[in-house]
Amino acid sequence: MTSTPEAAESELSAALTDPRQAIGPTGRPLPEFPEPEPLTEHGPARIVSVCNQKGGVGKTTTTINLGAALAEVGRRVLLVDFDPQGALSVGLGKGDPRQLDLTVHNLLLESNVSWEEIVIDTGVEGMDLLPSNIDLSGAEVQLVHEVGREYILAGALKPAVPEYDYILIDCQPSLGLLTVNALAASHGVLVPLECEYFAMRGVALLMETIEKVQSRINPELQIDGVLGTMYDSRTLHTREVLQRIVQAFGDRVFHTVINRTVRFPDATVAGEPITYFDPSSMGANAYRELAKEVLVRWNQAG
Repeated sequence: MTSTPEAAESELSAALTDPRQAIGPTGRPLPEFPEPEPLTEHGPARIVSVCNQKGGVGKTTTTINLGAALAEVGRRVLLVDFDPQGALSVGLGKGDPRQLDLTVHNLLLESNVSWEEIVIDTGVEGMDLLPSNIDLSGAEVQLVHEVGREYILAGALKPAVPEYDYILIDCQPSLGLLTVNALAASHGVLVPLECEYFAMRGVALLMETIEKVQSRINPELQIDGVLGTMYDSRTLHTREVLQRIVQAFGDRVFHTVINRTVRFPDATVAGEPITYFDPSSMGANAYRELAKEVLVRWNQAG
């Protein structure tokens, strides 16, 4: 990337210490993140798993809309649908995933199938998709007896890394072998967390799994951040939960918070990212801010 880790850290430090900054939803000074600079060349990609074993916390919504926001500022993005439900493929308007001839399932289990044969255009300039369907549910059982089973996805994605700036993996809501494969292939993990009490209860188990992957399989893996989703400032409950998330995870929590809005399900029905479906909406702007924030963090990570 064009910014050095030192420059990115300096920019973030300056934003955080600016006394004019307002207090954001997380209770911390809200930085004004710099506009992303254009890239003169692309790749190699940073691979990021969007992961939480609880369903309905905004993983797929975040994968689609963060990817689209990154593409909007000139980054080349590959989305990987790693959930047998195929929600990512459906959310991008690709119809019934069961009708697809080739999916991530083939990429994992057939050595003669390459990512170029599977990748499809999302309709968003600069953003591609490796689709999935229910066939992927059988892969977990089939991979059990494979040598190096935790590294199958990493090997399959390796040829695509030079072609993109970021690869975002939409993980299934479980901590099974598929999710371990995603974590083993990744440089970082982004954890969407609904601002609701029960959503917090399973996070300790997720963090334990990430730590085990770090120590046993992928020592390069980092926690890129925890993202508060489905936030509603009108309710005391969500405000209290967000504060508890900040208390638990500190600076790992993104300053950007994704508010609850009906425009997200409307965009899903339309098969478009919110930045296309309603570009001036609060949701679209929130993901644009998240894109700027993650770019600063990723530049810091190197």
